[in-house]
Amino acid sequence: MGLDLPFERPLNQGAALVYGVPILPHGVERHPVPGGGSRAVNIDAGDEIWIVDREGLQPAELTFFAPDGRSDVGMIGAAKGHDPAGLKAGLKADASGRRVLRALELSGFDIGRAEAARVFAEGSRPGDTATFHAQSDGLLIVCAPGDMEPHEQTPPTELLLYVRRAAPGPEKGGLAPPEPLADPLTDINIQPGQAKSYEVKKGQFIQILDVQGRECSDFQALSLRALDKGLERDIDPTATRSMMGRLYPEPGIYSKYWSQDLEPLVEIVQDTCGRHDTFGLACTARYYEELGYPGHVNCTDNMNRDLARFDVKPRGGWPAINFFFNTMLDDTHAMGMDDPWSRPGDYVLLRALSDLVCISTACPCDVDPANGWNPTDIQVRVYGEAEDFQKSKGFRMTADSPVEPTKQTGFHDCFARHTSDFVEYNGYWLPQQFPNHGTIAEYWAAREKAVVMDLSPLRKYEVLGPDAEALMQLCVTRNMKKLSVGQVVYTAMCYEHGGMIDDGTVFRLGDNNFRWIGGNDLSGLWLREQAEKRGLDVYVRRSTDRLHNIAVQGPKSRDILKEIIWTGPTQPTIGDLGWFRFAVARIGDYAGVPLVVSRTGYSGELGYEIFCAPKDAPAVFDAVWEAGQPHGLIPLGLGALDMLRIEAGLIFAGYEFSDQTDPFEAGIGFTVPLKSKNDDFIGREALERRKSHPVRKLVGLEVEGNWVPGNGACIHVGRAQVGEITSCMRSPVLGKVIALARVDVTHAEPGTALEIGQLDGHQKRIPATVVPFPHFDPTKERVKGNY
Repeated sequence: MGLDLPFERPLNQGAALVYGVPILPHGVERHPVPGGGSRAVNIDAGDEIWIVDREGLQPAELTFFAPDGRSDVGMIGAAKGHDPAGLKAGLKADASGRRVLRALELSGFDIGRAEAARVFAEGSRPGDTATFHAQSDGLLIVCAPGDMEPHEQTPPTELLLYVRRAAPGPEKGGLAPPEPLADPLTDINIQPGQAKSYEVKKGQFIQILDVQGRECSDFQALSLRALDKGLERDIDPTATRSMMGRLYPEPGIYSKYWSQDLEPLVEIVQDTCGRHDTFGLACTARYYEELGYPGHVNCTDNMNRDLARFDVKPRGGWPAINFFFNTMLDDTHAMGMDDPWSRPGDYVLLRALSDLVCISTACPCDVDPANGWNPTDIQVRVYGEAEDFQKSKGFRMTADSPVEPTKQTGFHDCFARHTSDFVEYNGYWLPQQFPNHGTIAEYWAAREKAVVMDLSPLRKYEVLGPDAEALMQLCVTRNMKKLSVGQVVYTAMCYEHGGMIDDGTVFRLGDNNFRWIGGNDLSGLWLREQAEKRGLDVYVRRSTDRLHNIAVQGPKSRDILKEIIWTGPTQPTIGDLGWFRFAVARIGDYAGVPLVVSRTGYSGELGYEIFCAPKDAPAVFDAVWEAGQPHGLIPLGLGALDMLRIEAGLIFAGYEFSDQTDPFEAGIGFTVPLKSKNDDFIGREALERRKSHPVRKLVGLEVEGNWVPGNGACIHVGRAQVGEITSCMRSPVLGKVIALARVDVTHAEPGTALEIGQLDGHQKRIPATVVPFPHFDPTKERVKGNY
């Protein structure tokens, strides 16, 4: 599954390979070093140090401090004599870096007098490794320095630091709990078959951590104020599901757990796992007795015993929030379970909304998959109310990637001036809607005036080197040999069987320089894997976090940007910039903020996308906002964006396409020029076959009445299901309900009458008629600027 890394291997579970739980040999530690950032690790004499450049061309700076404060990288066998300029710049770049710098100074480590060794300074290939041996105890700091302007292709990328300990201690068959998020007020290790209760004050934070992975923990919180009155008011899972409208809360707007009196008791602030249970009870004596295990230790009895000291009455079965428990509800309404999704170190972080008595367990179940057949320990930590923990949902690029917190884009604070309704999208917080306008007003502003939206989570990968064109020609369906410098093209990327990995755009920055912009990281990783597999002389480097972008869309977008965007004499002006072209530009004048501006979008209107470094995002937003106010510019959220793209017939991953859908079935067959692109590309043979023998087709539907069926609603001709809805909306501009749907080619001709199944698919049907799509502006005159 990608680049082979030293030491790591997937967990073997019988015949299965569990990529979500990579295994390191005893005594080996893995420390990712983020691009543009640094990582500090305590080192002991005799330790072996490995530095791995995952993506290539990423220099590393190594600084080493002895316990007496001296800086000497010679103590790890590295060549010395360099100034740690990258580390200094990184530590001064933001508040978190400055806190680290202050902590180093308080420990007696003076970065100003430090010396550094440079590794990979002369260029490196993906997977290149450097090794060192520590001759002394000390503190090792590894930095992945660098920065990138929008027109450049030099993003700092991740390094991996491995430490093989010379004296790792006895192997205990398990992992130690990771470092606390802050100084804990309470720190409890709960062994399987135990329950521990603890008091938490209003505003304090509770971290429940799965130390080894694949272990469940029942949690309950009782109002201390109610207990003082002789009442038991605890989290009620049914009340919680009803109030939140979800199977279980998650970080963001719908985050609270409620009592039966509809009092919120706790809210979830961070969650790195994302899979929990609010349906079943904590395991009971009766459960094990029914399975033939009388006398088995169980969470309910453990909770009863420990809560007795607070005069809480015992219960036969405790309703609880079962963190990390993997409940499944199937089409027959049966409730089942499987191994938890949690990996070693996964956790949830809660905030108390009242003074509470809490209890947590480490489930002892060893007779089914609830704990992966192997119960292990849970760590509970309580932190003070003054800690500044940001809301976050854990994001993983792939199943075997380390978890990342939900990030804020460079434009986040600008949009946060206008809304607090943010939702997680692909690892970032994006605005859903703006209350002072509302989704409908945002939609009409895009159709009639202008809007600005945050599209920074789009994945960007820099593809550069002598074989860059060959790699892109191999991996995308469009013909890269026809792409000029300064041009953009929309294309599909497919697997060998013709199923889509992603759709996206390719920017050509030079003869050997491309930028891929897609919806997910799988497409960028695919490019890198193919380059490695085929021995191509090309680098594929992730630049998502170094290149953030807003889109300015609508009939007035050109007028707005003409006022603020400056381009040099070799670049087109905003007024002259053609459709699917880009320009290297600046805000204001020659000395302004550097940008890349493309005439592209996702709205079905004239529009532009503006790419800049995250540090410059506020200045870019403010310039656009100020220039846009006389033209009626307002912000636009994801809700209105979805309406715009459905009317314009623009496809979305997980709705119109997946790896089981080819571009023809996704409605973008125009991106596969089989006649004019003579070169082979990945998936070509399958796509030729699938085009010659089509089975399904994406069509437009006009739906009678005002019902709006959801994604996945079944489509019928008589009793037979012949397709499904992919996207549906009530169109303000057309005054009717419209949909995109994938149907059998037998029933795909315009004018065909179909029925959309509701309830069980048969008891209620909504009539619909196949029509051409896009439903709105089918000739793209508005996108071309012909208003």
